[in-house]
Amino acid sequence: FLAHPVGVFATMVMWILDQTVGEGRQVWRPVHNAPVHVERAAERARSLFRENIGEARNSADRIYRIQCQEQLRAKGIELPRYSSPAPTAQEAARRGVRFYETLQMDDGHWPGDYGGPMFLLPGLVITCYITGTPLSDDHRFEMIRYLSNHQYPDGGWGLHIEGQPTMFGTALNYVALRILGVKRDDKRAERARQWIMEHGGATSVPSWGKFWLATLGVYDWEGLNPVPPELWVAPYWLPLFAGRMWCHCRVVYLPMGYIYGKRHTAAITPLIESLREELYTQPYSDIDWVKQRNNINEIDLYTPHSKLLKFVNKLGGLYEKYAPRFLRDWACRECMDHIHHEDETTKYIDIGPVNKAINMLAVWYDNPNGEAFRKHQERIVDYLWLAEDGMKMQGYNGSQLWDTAFAMQAIVSTGLEDEFRTVVQKSHDYVNYSQVQEDVDNNEHYYRHISKGGWPFSTRDHGWPISDCTAEGLKAALVGLDMPWLQDKLSPQRFYDGVNVILSFQNPNGGWATYENTRDETWLEALNPSEVYGDIMIDYTYVECSSACVQALSKFAKKFPNHRTKEVQHSIDRGIRYIRSIQRADGSWIGSWGVCFTYGCWFGMEALAAAGYSYEDDDAVRRCCDFVVSKQRSDGSWGESYLSCVDREYRENKKSGQVVNTAWALLSLMLAKYPHRHVIDGGIRYLIQMQQRDGDWAQEDISGVFNMNCMITYANYRNIFPIWALGHYTAHYEK
Repeated sequence: FLAHPVGVFATMVMWILDQTVGEGRQVWRPVHNAPVHVERAAERARSLFRENIGEARNSADRIYRIQCQEQLRAKGIELPRYSSPAPTAQEAARRGVRFYETLQMDDGHWPGDYGGPMFLLPGLVITCYITGTPLSDDHRFEMIRYLSNHQYPDGGWGLHIEGQPTMFGTALNYVALRILGVKRDDKRAERARQWIMEHGGATSVPSWGKFWLATLGVYDWEGLNPVPPELWVAPYWLPLFAGRMWCHCRVVYLPMGYIYGKRHTAAITPLIESLREELYTQPYSDIDWVKQRNNINEIDLYTPHSKLLKFVNKLGGLYEKYAPRFLRDWACRECMDHIHHEDETTKYIDIGPVNKAINMLAVWYDNPNGEAFRKHQERIVDYLWLAEDGMKMQGYNGSQLWDTAFAMQAIVSTGLEDEFRTVVQKSHDYVNYSQVQEDVDNNEHYYRHISKGGWPFSTRDHGWPISDCTAEGLKAALVGLDMPWLQDKLSPQRFYDGVNVILSFQNPNGGWATYENTRDETWLEALNPSEVYGDIMIDYTYVECSSACVQALSKFAKKFPNHRTKEVQHSIDRGIRYIRSIQRADGSWIGSWGVCFTYGCWFGMEALAAAGYSYEDDDAVRRCCDFVVSKQRSDGSWGESYLSCVDREYRENKKSGQVVNTAWALLSLMLAKYPHRHVIDGGIRYLIQMQQRDGDWAQEDISGVFNMNCMITYANYRNIFPIWALGHYTAHYEK
């Protein structure tokens, strides 16, 4: 992959994360005149990743760490390197914070790799190709590096970086490589094409892949099950009405419906003609496209089509033959109106990378010379992350607020906040800035929940508040009230606004979902058309969201005991009942946004501890502790595989313990006041032993998940959670 497709030798280009853009934005820029020793350090990091990819497919964010080290050296500062492990938990925490502060951006947030899914970058590359949006040689080179690094020896790519090859991953990434400039006879392309042919050709790509290939003109629209834009003008009582779906689902199928409804397809080029030959086992003109609608490769299939979905798809196919033109045109206009609203209210970032790319394509088709398309182009960089494995498209425009709120709480837990005042002040400033302070215009018409007072996952520009992000943002802001030296604390009204959002998010069952209230019944999941994800149709309630909200309300009630007192306490009580109701028979809680049972148990225990329950007096707490302790490894660690998320049962990590899982397990036990100290001491010793000489921890296996089957990287977790566990131990055990 060192041979650049356009003949430019670009391996010795250093990239820096721009500190000047502010407001949480993460923008990488190439530097062609970096000092030689910096370029060489970056090349060593890249080589090290390539050498070890068989054992570790996650980047360690070494490029960003090199940048931070250089910034310190420019100030005459050298990070200490310790000759032996820390003698105490507090000293280990101090070393951890001392290192972690070097990674903090000037605006107060901690940046980090939020990549992992392998189907995101191809969608962006296809959109750029169709719309003629240029990607610089440097960007193209790093994207090719990324795709080359994550290609398996057999030629395939997975749904995510640790997943085994799938048709979805392989077909799309093959197309992306070819668009980026890799020739047909390149060995990478030949291996990928062989994998595709051995698995029956790209006709069996899942539905999202069929969509992207159809937009490019290398798959016929007749080969898709219908994605009717009319769902956006149907009556609200209709179960499939778009406004009742989970927001991530509806905003993806919104621009899909618009493009499908118009059958927009790229202009045919020699590359497209060649791809039509390269992707299939038979001539393109001979393919019976209608028969391919339900042709999904078994390797990809996670959520098979239900009988109900098959029936609905047949009805949809019949409707497509007779769809009234006036109704189709009206529906497409309504879709475009909603697309523009989503773009404008998120500053053209959009809720996520999939609808970002499709929205950009849709507005280009609507008006290729319009302001909306230009603004979309400007915000592409917000999704791109550069690491030693190359340039990827992230699963969001970052995890800025989420990581920063956690980091602030973790640092304060160590009792070292006075020692690290600048770090805490900057993180508080970012939390302060990121709170959403107004509702979106006409929110009910566009099916949006209230926003004022909430916190987003990433940046205020993004603007979609989430229940648990609001809770963690509120908790971090509440922590600041205990520090007399902290400046620019939130006013009481802003705390009240945050609580108002949290209360509004609670569902009738007592639990909290993600972005909105649950708007429909669980049977709607039978209409999940994605094939590769689970639980996408409605906004389900989760232990993580529910626990975070219970914790935030409990902490708020202690600081503001006279504000909506009965409502807050009633909400807490209902939340606790819900969390108890979803505890599994073995005592665990399953995590839906992290890997997996160690994550879910941590949230479950946080909620019960916030309500005053402990191992001594609560059976649910004892059962959870018994579950967690049963998974401890002989070296004192915990190590969980991402397969726990896929299989919905605990799966041991076959390689080693994981510091992130270990920290979550330890926090669970310590919050429960688990009485058998040796179990906790063993885990703490493991975290101390695994700490590196500079205070960092190594990047291990992937720790995030969404929709059961796709994993995602949280690069900051390796620092945040060991610090948090060590801090809690220091406060409650070491002293």
